[in-house]
Amino acid sequence: MKKVAFVVFLSALFVNPVFAQVTTADAGLKVPSDRIRTGNEGFASEEFRRGVQAYYKGAFNEAIVQFEKALAYLPDDNLILDWLGKAYYKAGLEGSALSYWNNASENGYGGLLLENKIEIVRERRVTGDSTDKLMRFSEAGAFPGVFQGNMIFSGPVSVQPNYDGTMWVAAYNTNELVLLNQNGKVINRAEGPINGFDRPSDILRLHDGNLLVSENSGDRLALLDKNAHFTKYIGSKGRSNGQLVGPLYLAQDYLERIYVTDYGNRRIDVFDKDGEPVFFFGGKNADFSGLRGPTGIAVVNESVFVADDQTGCIYEFDRAGNFIRELVEPKTLKKPEALKYWNGSLIVCDSNRVVSVDADSGPLFEYVKTGNAPSRVTSASPDVNGNVIVTDFTANEVYVMSKVQELVGGLFVQIEQIDASKFPNVTVELRVENRHRQPVVGLQEENFYLTENMRPVSKLKLLGAASNNTDADITVIIDRSIKSELYARELESAVKEVAASMNGKGTLRIVAAGAIPAVEYVGKPDALGDFSLEALKTKKAASSSADLALRLASNDLINASKKRGIILITAASDNSISFDKYNLAELSCYMNNNSISFSVIQLDQGALDEELSYIVNSTSGEVYYVFRPQGLSDVVKDIIELPQGIYQLSFTSALSTNFGTNYLPLEAEVYLLNRSGRDETGYFSPLE
Repeated sequence: MKKVAFVVFLSALFVNPVFAQVTTADAGLKVPSDRIRTGNEGFASEEFRRGVQAYYKGAFNEAIVQFEKALAYLPDDNLILDWLGKAYYKAGLEGSALSYWNNASENGYGGLLLENKIEIVRERRVTGDSTDKLMRFSEAGAFPGVFQGNMIFSGPVSVQPNYDGTMWVAAYNTNELVLLNQNGKVINRAEGPINGFDRPSDILRLHDGNLLVSENSGDRLALLDKNAHFTKYIGSKGRSNGQLVGPLYLAQDYLERIYVTDYGNRRIDVFDKDGEPVFFFGGKNADFSGLRGPTGIAVVNESVFVADDQTGCIYEFDRAGNFIRELVEPKTLKKPEALKYWNGSLIVCDSNRVVSVDADSGPLFEYVKTGNAPSRVTSASPDVNGNVIVTDFTANEVYVMSKVQELVGGLFVQIEQIDASKFPNVTVELRVENRHRQPVVGLQEENFYLTENMRPVSKLKLLGAASNNTDADITVIIDRSIKSELYARELESAVKEVAASMNGKGTLRIVAAGAIPAVEYVGKPDALGDFSLEALKTKKAASSSADLALRLASNDLINASKKRGIILITAASDNSISFDKYNLAELSCYMNNNSISFSVIQLDQGALDEELSYIVNSTSGEVYYVFRPQGLSDVVKDIIELPQGIYQLSFTSALSTNFGTNYLPLEAEVYLLNRSGRDETGYFSPLE
């Protein structure tokens, strides 16, 4: 037995010196590659390898344990410090992650790349994920209608960004819709029915996913399916209810009613979700002098805002068409066009500028000004990446506008997972965000550049993007506190409605949050059509452990579908839930750093618990009232349409594995228009 142990010990000394070659070299030490490493280096290497494997499997707590063991053997090893920081970051413990990264950086490891990562994470912890709403935008890129003498489109008048990062552009002069990706390449065209569009002026994505196009010269609306195939016409030329003369811009309210600015009739026409006329408003009466040139329109909760290019004003009506007030004074704007609601404000296109108007009090802030060159911006729509896409009809260009801070800060790139089980064929998962944790969606293969030891990889291929997924894995947390039990029928109904809205796709988990949370169900959502609280094993409690339930739910979603979310159903107030084990920042970071959204379905109309409000505001997700007029069918849809900046790529490695013991470095760079980001990591191939 002693002889065998001696042989094993010698083999540990003579295998590839991972830390002698890679780690200490990064710290500036020159160690001969053929030097026999010490026993501590050998033991650290084994623990480190296990930690890397656990990390890529999503077992972050296990990875932390392995890296801590490795660090015990080599306390000053920078590569271990870096990986330990990564594991703590993914586990939601950002303070600990920063501590280890700072130690490595102070040792001279990581250079500007690590310093930038530390700066971004520290900034998020101090300022949160929100950005300043009142910040000027600058051009991040432009897509011209004519490129190298070739006509791409002409007369861009409106744009409809999609949740996958693409955008539909309505081209007025060429009578078509053009689908562009984030790089400005045309990936589809739609020309409408056989007779084509007749001067398309606006395009709107309806709640059911279909597209609606206003035809200014055709005096009608064209309804298209999700893939932009013509379905039917809505409306006809005339002045009666349901008829139009020169329709311009479109909007839809939460009850799916369609609003159209009818420029020729000087009014707003309203249709139901099936395209049947309901009523029109905006004419002269005792309280209102009447619309003279209605252009842009936006529906915000119970209010309808309408821009008028003849009076230079924005008017507010209720959804029944009753005049409420002038949001801004007449002649405040020169020639207002499209209106879009974003972050509590109305984005207004006005001649050669884009301005923000506070929807409550009316003050203006200038986002963008195109200068003195001939220009007429007609539409400005926020996209899924936090940019504003602007159409310039006169210049025949589509601009991508980004906040100056984002352009300067660049992209935050993280290599999430590496699967080398079929080495030399390697699969990589990347997450791309901006500095404020907003995912970057819509990237193509040309946006990625992967290298191994600074040499380009071979056969690089983009396998897919999470933003294209049409289903999600959902975990529903049921509050078992006595307070929520008072709403048993409503709670059961909410679970059934969420399950039904998943349309049989994805995996649904039920977690009961009592004194000790427990997983009650894992499986297909169809099986919960007859859900009853009586089937739960978890007993009612005076207070439910919400923090333990959130942590348990998050753990189960780490390796789930890339679109994943937690929905808490509760009547939380009056201390009916508790947060005793995990603090709110850790829970929020854990969900954010693993792309898990968090939403709340509230069973009563009281004020939401402060702790829950903090987590909702710190993560992606919404608060829904169980009896809201439009029901709960949109809850899952909202989760699916949340942006996900996760991409999967494959390549063929050319590195030597030394029977699976070599640490194989990998670098990833991402480019989008005039922004870029980078990350560096490594992996192990299977042992041979």
